[in-house]
Formats: sequence, structure tokens, C-alpha cells
Amino acid sequence: MSGANRVTDATRFEVRVTADSHFAWLRTRLSVERTMMSMVRTAVSLIGFGFAIVQFFERLQQAPGTQPVYLPDAPKYLGLLLISCGVLTLIVSIWQYWWTVRYLWGDAYAPLAGMKKDGLQSPAIGIAVLLVFVGLFAIGAVLLHVA
Repeated sequence: MSGANRVTDATRFEVRVTADSHFAWLRTRLSVERTMMSMVRTAVSLIGFGFAIVQFFERLQQAPGTQPVYLPDAPKYLGLLLISCGVLTLIVSIWQYWWTVRYLWGDAYAPLAGMKKDGLQSPAIGIAVLLVFVGLFAIGAVLLHVA
């Protein structure tokens, strides 16, 4: 094995640039994308379900012939909690994604990629950032009773 094919990171372990390690790097990178997309899916479910709970119980309380409920604001608080959990999930997943991708593109592992970092942006990040704003809008709509 020649010295040109080896990149070492003295703090961790030896990184060998081979076809196996290149494809392992690609599998890891795609795994990070799948994890990000599943976190986005979970956050969308939390935000949507929280907003639906608020809307359903609000409409149910306005229906004719219904009795007053014991805790009329409980669905609102539960919905706000679920929406907030969804927004927090998105923020944590964005942070985790950026940290992991930055690690994978670090100096020691960049030769494993076999490609340049420029221009490789994930659409999942754009969707996650957009959904953070959707979640914040949903929180505002519930608090202001607009929706």
C-alpha cells in the first residue's frame, strides 16, 4: 500500500482510500439523508396532528347541542405542545444533520468521497427549514385563534 493512498487522522484511526471505504462513505452519507427525512416526516406529523387536535376540539365545542367541557383549553395546550415538539424536532435534526455532514466532509474523510463538496446540498434541509416556519406559523395561528 503506497503512502499516497493513505490519509491518517492521528486522533481517531487510519483512513484508507479504497473502493470499499468509498462506498461505505456513500452509504453513511445516504443514511444521514434518510435519517434527516425521517425526522422531517416525524416533525410534520407532530405539527399536523397538534394543529388538527386544536381545530377538531374547537369545532366540536362550537357544535350545537354539545355540553360545556370541563377543561376547554386543554386541547389548545396539547396542540401547542405537539406543534412545539415538531418544531423542536426539526431544529435538533437540522443541527444533527449539519454536524454529521461536516464531520463526513472533514479533512480526513474528504478523499473517501471521491467528489467535491461544492454544489451538493440536500433538499431535505430546505424542506426542514421551511417547515420550521410553518410550525411557527401554526403556533401563532393557535395562539391568535386565526386559523
